[in-house]
Amino acid sequence: MKVRIRMFAAFLLTFSMLSVWLPVRAAAPEPVRGKHAMVASQHELASRIGVEIMRKGGNAVDAAIAVGLALAVVYPEAGNIGGGGFMLIRRADGKAFAVDYREMAPKAAGRDIFINKDGELIKGEGGSQIGYRASGVPGTLAGFDHAFKKYGSGKIKWADLVDPARRIAANGYVLSYRLANLLVGYKGHLAKYPDSNRIFLNNGNYYKEGDVFKQPDLAATLGRIQKNGGQEFYTGETARMIADDMKANNGLITLEDLKNYVAKDREPLRGSYRGYEIITMPPPSSGGIVLLQVLNMLEAFDVRSMGHNSAAELHLYTEASRLAFADRAEYMGDPDYASVETPLLTNKAYATKRMAGFDPKKALASKDARPGDLTMSEGTETTHFTVVDPDGTVVTNTYTINDLYGSRVTAKGTGVLLNDEMDDFAARPGKPNLFGLVQGERNKVEGGKRPLSSMTPTIVMRKDGTPWFALGARGGPRIISAVMQSVINVIDFDMNIQQAIDAPRIHHQWLPDEISFEQFGMSPDTRNILASFGHTFAEKPGNIASATGIMIGKDGVRLGAIDSRSDGMAVGY
Repeated sequence: MKVRIRMFAAFLLTFSMLSVWLPVRAAAPEPVRGKHAMVASQHELASRIGVEIMRKGGNAVDAAIAVGLALAVVYPEAGNIGGGGFMLIRRADGKAFAVDYREMAPKAAGRDIFINKDGELIKGEGGSQIGYRASGVPGTLAGFDHAFKKYGSGKIKWADLVDPARRIAANGYVLSYRLANLLVGYKGHLAKYPDSNRIFLNNGNYYKEGDVFKQPDLAATLGRIQKNGGQEFYTGETARMIADDMKANNGLITLEDLKNYVAKDREPLRGSYRGYEIITMPPPSSGGIVLLQVLNMLEAFDVRSMGHNSAAELHLYTEASRLAFADRAEYMGDPDYASVETPLLTNKAYATKRMAGFDPKKALASKDARPGDLTMSEGTETTHFTVVDPDGTVVTNTYTINDLYGSRVTAKGTGVLLNDEMDDFAARPGKPNLFGLVQGERNKVEGGKRPLSSMTPTIVMRKDGTPWFALGARGGPRIISAVMQSVINVIDFDMNIQQAIDAPRIHHQWLPDEISFEQFGMSPDTRNILASFGHTFAEKPGNIASATGIMIGKDGVRLGAIDSRSDGMAVGY
């Protein structure tokens, strides 16, 4: 009885901050419908906040910023202001923009910083995955500040975008069963760092489902950012607190690193699949290039006639994915530090050349799948949210702290969980990282450089030039597979956005040479056929990322979808 009373009180407390309305929800596989606007994110409170911003006159960019800040509070394992990401925008006037706010390597970082005296990767504290040295310079607030000033509506104040997140951090929200258990599940690492232990593990008195979770340090940080703007994180008291904690714990990030961070505008990648324009993210995200490469390879085949998730279709998809990920390892990195031949990699003629040796009944061993020849003429954890506003502006945003709870370090006094994004570099070129990805010299560690990413925020246009659907996903390199197969499901198999996102999928990333698959996602007969072609499978099944997306019907209705593999809610009006 006490738990129920506590939960109800917290519910009233949280929603007293917001205008309350009931979303129109439908049972899967039907997406949520909204006549005017829609937000699809990994937490109901964040989605509601985004819709409220649009109700007050803000555009999709304003709403996306408010959603992103709220997720830093209510989705701490992946939502963040201590990480970075990419925002893809397509305005109602047809112009598209890409904001790169990926984390950067601190100035002190170098190629062999995570290699010990024996030439081996450093494990645990001091390495690229856990602890103070694992963090790149966060970019989230710089990205949001840049997007607000350049692409926001001008009708909403910055302080109004920050305030909902600040109030939830101060007043608390009710912990779900999933988050309460996830916090305990990561106690082994979180407990090693005093502020992480205090905030997320309640000093060993672990939070339970139904508890009200408050984050006063994060609320204070958001209060400073609300008052002084996004740059407070890089030049104000918050920056000083992060730099001091780094210095005290042999970290790499300095006050100078924070001061010098900048978000960048990039030119969105544009390609096509069966006549539909694809707008997606350019490097330092690899997701857009790999997406366009695979779609280009598939375009020469009648995928529809093969049947959804048939052995023939899965074999074709796996072989194309294998080749694209081989190119990812060799040719992709931060374009400010390495030459990335994007026009060649996304060229349809190059895709045809790559698939020239395709055998419909035989798998190519990854050891024999080398990167392509470019000498031709002229392609964990994370969270994603998508917003469509009443005017038709679309924002699709993916951001990350890499692994769940990032480096597990909460910067002292700030409440900010820091990323472990240094592991997205090739800490030792040619050797696998946290996600098993093998990467090359173009993605080696260098001070000021941005690590290669798999984030794939994507917008697909109808043949008449109007927006059709937008989506993205969370889940390391599996993000790319989730987005690709969702696009294929809509275009080749006529699925709605909810069906496309929920459908079973697979993943192959060149190395390790195995197909990752989902439980109940493939019949024994199909698996046996693929095995007879020479494919090998991961030892155990597991989810292939999780996605969120919004489709715009021909009647203008916004259709929001949350992946059944995860939590969250699409909210519209």
